[in-house]
Amino acid sequence: MTSPAVPSAAPVSVLDLAPVVPVVVIDDAADAVPLARALVAGGLPAIEVTLRTPAALDAIRAIAAEVPDAVVGAGTVISPGGVADAAAAGARFLVSPGWTPGLLDAMKGSGLPFLPGVSTTSEVVALLEQGVREMKFFPAEAAGGTAYLKSLAGPLPQARFCPTGGISLTSAPTYLALPNVACVGGTWMLPPDALATADWPRVETLAREAAALQRS
Repeated sequence: MTSPAVPSAAPVSVLDLAPVVPVVVIDDAADAVPLARALVAGGLPAIEVTLRTPAALDAIRAIAAEVPDAVVGAGTVISPGGVADAAAAGARFLVSPGWTPGLLDAMKGSGLPFLPGVSTTSEVVALLEQGVREMKFFPAEAAGGTAYLKSLAGPLPQARFCPTGGISLTSAPTYLALPNVACVGGTWMLPPDALATADWPRVETLAREAAALQRS
């Protein structure tokens, strides 16, 4: 992901760690560590914890402190304050559903890799103008899916995407076959009933299945 100065603890590009980035909503911070361990054991080290619940920052802190093989990031980052809070909690990358000049400046200034969200060609061009080449395509299915991304590959081959939003185990391979898609984001390896019953072996099995997907 794009950053002017990436700390040594952060990956050069989260896009290249695995074919799938789990998008995690955590309601109870006590679930964070066993959930992260299950995902890492299944081969999915990059974990996006969305800032949608009061437990999210505590979950990021716990994973950062107790699951050294995880690369934990913060998702749904929508303000400069959210950037600061995520960085302070130990996030190693940032993901936003969209971007503004102020949010982009804050993400750049954090020193962390980041994926700003886009859903239009103009947004992609504007980010390329800013030197940002790695982006989140969101909401992927609603915004045009694989057909839209395929159409961007010709005129804008320098842009790399992590599509997220409505992607499943069945549809993920069609995204990963595109030359401008490095990985996808998804939640299918985190079924609500497995989370509700703390069925971490099941999460690990589903993560392993996702990690086995092939990229182009």
